[in-house]
Amino acid sequence: MSEETILWGSFSLFVVGMLALDLGVFHRKSHSVSIKEALTWTAVWIALAMLFNLFVYYYFDKEEAIEFFTAYVVEKSLSIDNIFVIIMIFSYFRVPDAYQHKVLFWGIFGALVMRVIFIFAGIELIHKFHWLIYVFGGFLIVTGARMIFGDDKPMNPEKNPVVKLVRKIFPVTDSFEGDKFFVKRDHKLWATPLFIVVMLIEATDLIFAVDSIPAIISISENPFIVYTSNVFAILGLRSLYFALAGIEKYFAYLKYGLATILAFVGFKMLIADFYKIPIEISLIIISFLLVISMIASVLVKKK
Repeated sequence: MSEETILWGSFSLFVVGMLALDLGVFHRKSHSVSIKEALTWTAVWIALAMLFNLFVYYYFDKEEAIEFFTAYVVEKSLSIDNIFVIIMIFSYFRVPDAYQHKVLFWGIFGALVMRVIFIFAGIELIHKFHWLIYVFGGFLIVTGARMIFGDDKPMNPEKNPVVKLVRKIFPVTDSFEGDKFFVKRDHKLWATPLFIVVMLIEATDLIFAVDSIPAIISISENPFIVYTSNVFAILGLRSLYFALAGIEKYFAYLKYGLATILAFVGFKMLIADFYKIPIEISLIIISFLLVISMIASVLVKKK
């Protein structure tokens, strides 16, 4: 067995073990997650990510460690925007607090599978068709511009193609059936609104992955660094959601910081063949943009 296989296998076992521990032990019964519990788990996931970053430093080198940390910060930042969309979905469908953790668990499990496919496909495409780096770079700049200048239209999940598709395939119950995704009625399988919510969250993450994966690939082309930084950011998404839910109104200017980060990363990809911006400089710029947008949001809200 090669060293690389052991590395990937060990990390996969770690992820599976943490997911099993999370759902099978700490959240075996559906319950409302308190802010204290959410902040505790958020701190646990961040601490685990930093410990893993230390491992990357000693196993690889300083350059790879900085790449991991930068990719983690970018993915974590972009996931905050994802959280605000999830808040809107939960609010629209009036998902009870006790069921939200289970929904997020399965939503994130699906996200992890999709990220593996996206990451390996993206890196392989760039290696085979180098010109795609300009396509990805331009796409990120356009996405950033849309976030800044686009209209904030109110969300209507019922018009989402995913919701329409689920309703075509399954009959859907009018109300929740506990924390179940499916129930049997009159010898027929019925989907519950909770299943629709999971599918919407999966679709939302797919859309966000289209933005975030090219952004992370611009930071590192090492599949292990790209994937592990993504996984740690995603695994902490549930606890971060419960910590941030209800205070999203205090981050009105965060989207401008995220949009600028995407535009910067896109610009970095476009000039990569002419000048490679040092990873340390990228980390400083990305952190600065994120912090400034959050400070601006808090100060303006106070006024």
